[in-house]
Amino acid sequence: MHDLPFVDAHVHLWDLTRIRYPWLTPPFADYGPNGSVEAIAHDYLLDDYRRESAAWNIVGMVHVEAGADMAHALLETHWLDEMAEKEDLPSGLVAFAALQDPDVESLLAAHARHKAVRGIRQIVSWHTDPGRTYTPRDMTQDPAWQNGFALLGKFGLSFDLQAYPGQFPASARLFARHPEIPVIINHAGSGVDDPDEWRVGMTLLAAIPHVSVKISGLGFCFNPWNAPRVRDRVRETIDIFGTARTMFASDFPTDRLFAPFDDTLATYAEAIADLSEPERRALWGGNANRIYRLGLNL
Repeated sequence: MHDLPFVDAHVHLWDLTRIRYPWLTPPFADYGPNGSVEAIAHDYLLDDYRRESAAWNIVGMVHVEAGADMAHALLETHWLDEMAEKEDLPSGLVAFAALQDPDVESLLAAHARHKAVRGIRQIVSWHTDPGRTYTPRDMTQDPAWQNGFALLGKFGLSFDLQAYPGQFPASARLFARHPEIPVIINHAGSGVDDPDEWRVGMTLLAAIPHVSVKISGLGFCFNPWNAPRVRDRVRETIDIFGTARTMFASDFPTDRLFAPFDDTLATYAEAIADLSEPERRALWGGNANRIYRLGLNL
């Protein structure tokens, strides 16, 4: 049993009978950023997560939008907000909105009316390699998208950034103009390519006080799973952002495509075994509780 309180800062749940998820719908192909996702294309509910994480002291969880059909964004939020009311989990929700949409303000307002909602994620990972990219163009360069991003502050919402390092320099300039919008980098910055480009981009983002980072998704960078390289990336991420702006997350069930829950989290734990107990408590739970404004008593 891992004893320190763990606020899992990035989890996905899905009920395929309730909400449509195009990426979890056949036919499946090996091509694309995730490879084949057939192994996880089945219902994953709170009890499934509890079973998979049983060896860890889960005291809170942030649910991040799980790639539902765009028309089901509010349905996903409503379902999870009701779950949070009944189960005390998830502790907070990061909902989906297409920030470039001319009507995005009304969707943001509707999300924000749900008690558990804390922020928004729209995956904007654009890459010149068609096998890596999630989007046909770099949305972060679109003035309409930037205007939608600027609206988040009006509703007290943070933004979860899933992007590639090549997008970080321009993104850093945008985020610096909006200190009222906390930004949380997903998956340790998705450093799948040149480590120097990743390092430069992450350093630019870390220079902005209201930007923080979640360590997860490292199987995407080191596939097949390579524990020594993962540990090195964990430490370098912490070196760049510090122990007060870094948090651990499982990204399950997606990260099961690369390694089991216990192996994934144990690798993270090994990487920080030499840090002080207050630092480890911050990384495992305290920072997520503060940054996502969860109000948990840790």
